[in-house]
Amino acid sequence: MAAWLRGPEYDEAYSIFLTAGHARPAWPEGVFTAGSVRWLYDGHAGFLEIARALRQGDVHPPLYFWALELWRRMAGPGWFSARLLSVIFTLAGLYGLGRIARLCRLPAGPVLAMALLSYGFAYTGILARPYALAQALDIGGVLLALRAADGPARLALAAGLLFGAAALTDYLALFTGAAMLSWLGWRAWRKAALALVAMAPFLAVCGWFLRAQYGARAGQFAPFNWGTALAGLARDGGGAVFGGLPLYAGLAMKPVACLLLALFLACLFHAVKSGRGRGFLLLGAATPLGLLALGGVFHNTPIEIRYLALSLPWLALAVAPALPRRLLALLLAVQALAVAGLMLAPATMQPQGRAARLAAAWPRAVVALPYGNDGVGVPGPFIAAAPGDMRILLLRPGVAVPAGAVRVNIGADAQSRAVAARLGCARLVCGP
Repeated sequence: MAAWLRGPEYDEAYSIFLTAGHARPAWPEGVFTAGSVRWLYDGHAGFLEIARALRQGDVHPPLYFWALELWRRMAGPGWFSARLLSVIFTLAGLYGLGRIARLCRLPAGPVLAMALLSYGFAYTGILARPYALAQALDIGGVLLALRAADGPARLALAAGLLFGAAALTDYLALFTGAAMLSWLGWRAWRKAALALVAMAPFLAVCGWFLRAQYGARAGQFAPFNWGTALAGLARDGGGAVFGGLPLYAGLAMKPVACLLLALFLACLFHAVKSGRGRGFLLLGAATPLGLLALGGVFHNTPIEIRYLALSLPWLALAVAPALPRRLLALLLAVQALAVAGLMLAPATMQPQGRAARLAAAWPRAVVALPYGNDGVGVPGPFIAAAPGDMRILLLRPGVAVPAGAVRVNIGADAQSRAVAARLGCARLVCGP
């Protein structure tokens, strides 16, 4: 339901256009209708074309986008159908997570409920982006590595293949694989070495992409300092578990945030005290610690909810089995409210889709829309949600706002914020 209800998002437009063969769509100059450019969303790109586009101007490896291209050929080019692929990957990840719980003699029901109701897990699980596939592959790799510790060596080989595929889906998935193979190396170093051999071809391909992509998104994150990084880790870590609940509280935002922090610390206390799934806390810490290390090395702050979501299955395995029934029920109820906000609350949604619906109230006017940094993340979702007969003018540098135009104030990136500043529009959409 969340995949259907949430409006289209900035980064998803990159997935759509990349797999449609228009990594940077050539929007018409001057006024055009939304329906006249629908074909830009509907094409298909080959594997080599996708790889070339990623190496030339992106920061992601190709595996998910190859899978999405195949899926769009079968299921159709729509935005919702692209999201359904991530839903399928999420269900596969939940199946693997249940298998891990049973293997470790932990109650699968509470673990799956806590994972699924964690805002970050549900959010990344419906986006047309690589996160759900990377999560599912990491979960499968952990399952096989756990079984390989006291099982045949071929399971370690299979675990390495899955961890390698996860890295080729999202580089950050490597943190989980590295942490799990460190544990396997402590238990059975020969099997860990075999897993690393299986990962090696994937890591070589990742390195080939990374060499070309280095510096492609300069300025994407704020400069690194420990205060900003730790504050972001606390904020986005809380958001990954509880979503935007403090945002809905208005003036009571800070007290609500403090109550949620107290709830989380109480849950963490029980997890550490119980010890039933305590080892998974260390696995869950791999991603945030890895992000901090990346920030220190590359002098930026790559901390976001969608990245920290990679830790949530392991947090669920550590916390959910340790909680008393009433505390578990309280946690799940609070998380359910957060997921309801994910589906319904505008405060946690990007504005492009909502802006298109608001602008449709002036059916004959020209809609002046920021072009954005590269014409992908701002106009892509907006035009996808707009009626086919909406007349649109993209505000590139030097393009003036025509008299009587509907002005759309979307400040999603540096260029769109600059345009929004000169629109003189205090609200999201201002009529003529």
